[in-house]
Amino acid sequence: MAGGIVPSSGGREPGKDYPGETTMYVIIACIVAAMGGLIFGYDIGISGGVTSMTPFLKSFFPSVYRKESGIQSSNQYCKFDSQILTLFTSSLYIAALLASFVASWITRRFGRTWTIFYGGLVFVVGAVMNGLAQNLAMLIIGRLLLGVGVGFASQSVPLYLSEMAPYKMRGALNQMFQLFITIGILIANVLNYFTNRMENGWRWSLGLAAVPGLVILVGGIFLPETPNFLIDRNRSEEAKKRLQRIRGVANVDEEYNDLVAASEASKKVTNPWHRLFFDRNYRPQLTYSVALPSLQQITGINVVMFYAPVLFKTLGFGGDASLMSALITGGVNVLATFVAIWLADSKGRRTLFLAGGIQMFISQLVVGGLIWYKFKWSGEGNVSGAYAIIVVLFICAFVTGFAYSWGPLAWLVISEILPLEVRSAGQSVNVSLNMFWTFVIGQAFLILLCHLKFLLFFVFAICVLGMSIFIYITLPETKGIPIEEMSRIWSLHSFWKKYIPTEDGVKLEEI
Repeated sequence: MAGGIVPSSGGREPGKDYPGETTMYVIIACIVAAMGGLIFGYDIGISGGVTSMTPFLKSFFPSVYRKESGIQSSNQYCKFDSQILTLFTSSLYIAALLASFVASWITRRFGRTWTIFYGGLVFVVGAVMNGLAQNLAMLIIGRLLLGVGVGFASQSVPLYLSEMAPYKMRGALNQMFQLFITIGILIANVLNYFTNRMENGWRWSLGLAAVPGLVILVGGIFLPETPNFLIDRNRSEEAKKRLQRIRGVANVDEEYNDLVAASEASKKVTNPWHRLFFDRNYRPQLTYSVALPSLQQITGINVVMFYAPVLFKTLGFGGDASLMSALITGGVNVLATFVAIWLADSKGRRTLFLAGGIQMFISQLVVGGLIWYKFKWSGEGNVSGAYAIIVVLFICAFVTGFAYSWGPLAWLVISEILPLEVRSAGQSVNVSLNMFWTFVIGQAFLILLCHLKFLLFFVFAICVLGMSIFIYITLPETKGIPIEEMSRIWSLHSFWKKYIPTEDGVKLEEI
């Protein structure tokens, strides 16, 4: 089976230990690049808060405002049922899906840092347009531009981090992108809570998205390009000096030679898409590149992150109370992400996937039950303060389960299992499907809530149960296995060995 080539991210051969240290230079570069996650997270958090603000609804979605205020309907489930309203939120992700393919070409042709720069620039333009919007067309166009920025960042930042980081810290630094996504959500929730008290505060919420955009725009100017890209562009001397700078030592010959070999080997693969989709040896990689981003979205997490204030308002919370509840869930999301960073390499990916799945399954069942008990099928009723606290607690339990499992690990596992020769194709499949399903769930949630009512949360619970069974049956443990040896685990796994032949009878006793 193919896949034994040294990865472009600077992987090592078994037994190798590249000299060098984790320099402040590389830490700062990785932190600045990882801030690309802020624009993704800020947008997730800001959109739900803005769509729950009365002045915003009055200005752009008056029919939704009339239902939300009870003028036209007392059905709590259908307060915000509007395809145009959900299009405001979800249109970004169709733009991000398409932009990710363009970003892939720009990343290979012009470099990782220029892709980050262009993503920040377009995001800033979109944020300014949204903040100054005078009509619905300006809002949607602004959202589409924001989506281009998110697509560029999602394609380039993880690649940049993997190529700059020392191999011993690659897992932790890769998860920093997810951490900044959760921090962006939290910042947005804080801003929404305060701007809700201002006249036309929604303009500040939307316009201030330009700040994280400016951060990565400036970062794209000053960030050093990766040695991998410099080698690919035949700038060998510059690449070696860059590698010496980021590793903090003069002797980088072994790692440099491996990067050169990886670059030369990758150029021999003329059609990675054909190999990924039609070579049976890559069936596990294709399966997870399709399944993990798709399943990640049907947990229902982005329903909570996008529409948390809207959801809490639907449950009868007041305006400030709904935004405060969303702020609480955002804080829980950040803290739980640190759990994944801390435990992924000690407890393993499978353990966290399964533990998080069980926690999400139970939480969704309880939330659905609580909503059913108060609103039944009619959707009419209100919740007391104590009852509302219980609902928030179980939603926080759901968010916690996701944040230490499917949130960061879906991205991490795909980056680990894709061999160099199909990595670009596999990552494109991953990003595009993630954006596609984010769009579908975002666009469909409010209408599904209106028609399925409390049953929607039971549907998400069943999906989580199915996902957990899928992980239990098919996913081998990948912790502690060098990337270049990862291809060997499939022929030894009880499920995949039926499809992947054993390589020369070699066995890895620890898998």
